[in-house]
Amino acid sequence: MVMLTTIFRVLIIYLVVLILYRIMGKRQLGQMQPFELVLTLIIADLATIPMAEISVPVLHGIIPLLTLTLIHFVLTLLSKFSNKFANFLSGKPVIVINPDGIDYRALKNLNLSVDDVFEAIRGCGFFSIEQIQYAIMETNGKMTVLPKGQFSPLTPATVGKQVEESVIPINIINEGKINKQNLQVAKLSEIDLKKIFEQAKIKKVKEILVLTVDKSGGVYLQKFGEKYQTLQISPLGQVEE
Repeated sequence: MVMLTTIFRVLIIYLVVLILYRIMGKRQLGQMQPFELVLTLIIADLATIPMAEISVPVLHGIIPLLTLTLIHFVLTLLSKFSNKFANFLSGKPVIVINPDGIDYRALKNLNLSVDDVFEAIRGCGFFSIEQIQYAIMETNGKMTVLPKGQFSPLTPATVGKQVEESVIPINIINEGKINKQNLQVAKLSEIDLKKIFEQAKIKKVKEILVLTVDKSGGVYLQKFGEKYQTLQISPLGQVEE
């Protein structure tokens, strides 16, 4: 009986915390502002108490969680209406590297070392201060880097070339199962799929790990345990000869 009660309480608290996090947003830990990280840690601690302590009513665990969620919304709302409050709550971005080099005073204010700066810029794909025009420490603790012109990535716009817009592939088959809703979005029929299978020499849907189709008619197909292959279909969903 005690075991069933514990399992039931765990399920309730888990669902409540899951719903609260869905309501609060989808930020990852590395993207959280300081006040959001504090709330996350407190919520995690509070959630364990009614799970482990049967003597504590479940409601006594849910009410603090709801209160913290309300606090999150209030703080977020105040931050949107007041820049001063937002700066107080989350801080503001700080330039740690400028055209003159590392700003040592900024490092001291942020309690960072030069090693921390090198680690951060390596995470951005740079290994030398000389490559960087500006580096900004964001309020979530991540560093944003603006490279010098000669070290910027080469893009089609840089060389004056035009390219087609990127398109998002539609996942038609995932681990041997057809997503019929996505099949309709791609304007494909099961007959079209069979023609694709014939061209790719596939007999069963269960052989396919993943099959995606983009708006330009490009098909990405990979069988379980094999290398992927690409096909091309016409806008109407007919396989090109």
